[in-house]
Amino acid sequence: MGLLMVAAAFKKRLNHQDIVMERLPAVFDGYRILLITDIHRRRLPEEMLTPLRGKVDAVFLGGDMTEKAASIERLLENMTLAASIAPVYAVHGNHDYRANISLVDNIIRGSGARLLVDENCIIERDGAKFILTGVDFPRQGGKKAYGPLPAVAEADAEAFRIILVHDPLWLSRQQEVPADLILAGHTHGGQVVLPLIGNRHADEFYRRYNAGMYEIPRSYGAALPPLKMLISRGFGTAHLPLRWRSPAEMHVLTLRCGQQGSGS
Repeated sequence: MGLLMVAAAFKKRLNHQDIVMERLPAVFDGYRILLITDIHRRRLPEEMLTPLRGKVDAVFLGGDMTEKAASIERLLENMTLAASIAPVYAVHGNHDYRANISLVDNIIRGSGARLLVDENCIIERDGAKFILTGVDFPRQGGKKAYGPLPAVAEADAEAFRIILVHDPLWLSRQQEVPADLILAGHTHGGQVVLPLIGNRHADEFYRRYNAGMYEIPRSYGAALPPLKMLISRGFGTAHLPLRWRSPAEMHVLTLRCGQQGSGS
């Protein structure tokens, strides 16, 4: 089984999924996002990603783009490839902060990527816009010590909003989430999921929100549609290069206007 786990850790999968959003501005219907999280030490597959040039509108990197003692040259190669496909927006993960973060950030920004450190970015198309908010992983104070969401201008208070955050546990600290879609990673889907035992996350939150698409009812604003959250299993591995029943994945997400649930 050990060899199978190692082989599974280096497989490549690109999931194509439509996400139907009620409040998405009509001009963004068909907007495509390449979402990649938790790269760690892996090399992004050029043969799989290069054909996406001109076919996706943005690349979202959901943190853990590298890790302590990982090759800086590998990070540079990965960031250069990502930036060659479409505009890149990135957030830090916990492993990024365990590396030489100053050097890591220089490489990320030097590639042309927009590194969102608790800040908003306006994405525009044909006179319409949505807000992308990048939530930074807490650098100090523990993994739940997040600051407040960055405020938006009063004129944009009702705008469609996507939150890019490394660890979905962020959600557990929120009274309310003024957004429509959360994109996250960090969990690796458990990485090694054994029969009968399943996921052995210590935190109850991760046993409920592990990987895949979720709809979360609002505790406020009854007229608003449910908040949607996609948690990626990520592309790389943490600690040991092993996977079992939790395949590595990247995503091409196509935003669609409508009132139905998400499909793939």
